[in-house]
Amino acid sequence: MTETFEIIEKAVQSHSLTREEISVILKDDSINDFLFKAADKVRQKYVGDEVHLRGLIEFSNICRCNCKYCGLRKDNNLVKRYRMDIKEILNLAQRAKQYGYRTIVLQSGEDAFFSKEKMCEIIKEIKKLDFAITLSIGEKTFEEYKAYKAAGADRYLLRIETTDKNLYEKMHPSMSFDNRVRCLYDLKKAGFETGTGCLVGLPSQTIESLADDILFFKELDADMIGLGPFIPNPQTPLKDETAGDLILSIKVMAVTRLLLPDINIPATTAMETLQPDGRIMALKSGANVVMPNVTCEDCKQKYEIYPGKAGLNNSPEEYKRVITSKIEAIGRTISDGYGFRTSRLN
Repeated sequence: MTETFEIIEKAVQSHSLTREEISVILKDDSINDFLFKAADKVRQKYVGDEVHLRGLIEFSNICRCNCKYCGLRKDNNLVKRYRMDIKEILNLAQRAKQYGYRTIVLQSGEDAFFSKEKMCEIIKEIKKLDFAITLSIGEKTFEEYKAYKAAGADRYLLRIETTDKNLYEKMHPSMSFDNRVRCLYDLKKAGFETGTGCLVGLPSQTIESLADDILFFKELDADMIGLGPFIPNPQTPLKDETAGDLILSIKVMAVTRLLLPDINIPATTAMETLQPDGRIMALKSGANVVMPNVTCEDCKQKYEIYPGKAGLNNSPEEYKRVITSKIEAIGRTISDGYGFRTSRLN
């Protein structure tokens, strides 16, 4: 136990750990409170007490991919598909503006309908509303990434899900791990604030694999990390698998904060789905971002990556009130800025 405390202290001071040291922390549950408090202090020092709220628009649940854990997978014939037009997307963006959000997150399945030209048109129109724009729309070419950036997009989220190449390709039929990595480095090269992340609790995943994930985030110098527990969807091949562990997910997030002290880390919906106070636990353990869903109710219900998603039954107005109250109750404030990564490293 003493060794683990020393490893955490080392991470607080140096923001650097080995694969073995990360594994020791993740395996030792006797130090969880100490770890979470350490991550919270590092978060406070480097990104402050403000929480950035980012309005999420899920504009299409059509996807060409067949990821085994995802309810939007191409072969799921039970999901009711939808695709918004540009007018619907802009209406939601205007509502998000009324709620006071400064960032819009445009998320979809990998829907080929949205060509480079269509996406650039959407980005340009939303930019007129004075938003920072995050895209989460999957694997594209370098030329497409450059076009999105030129149109006004600022951030791009593309989760690696796992850096275990064999596990990645097992979970993602007909997809290439090397191409996923290529996309992430292309995003950095294109000038995006680049986000990635992992699923915690995938079948056959090891602690050492999670340590590798964290080291990959560090090597990439990711600007934001979104991670959460695997939650089995009954309409996928992993329907009978065990869900990921919330505490382990928060530990992975906390260690990520120690190693990448000035990045943005969302308290993800999956954490709140497993436990009602999961999001607040994450905010008290290193997270500094929340992404409230502003998608219309009908579409929000159909964007079911996993079942029972927290907040599905709340209107966007209700959810803004509820999350603001929870954030203020733990002594944090809501940011009125765009929430870009600002390096405060000494």
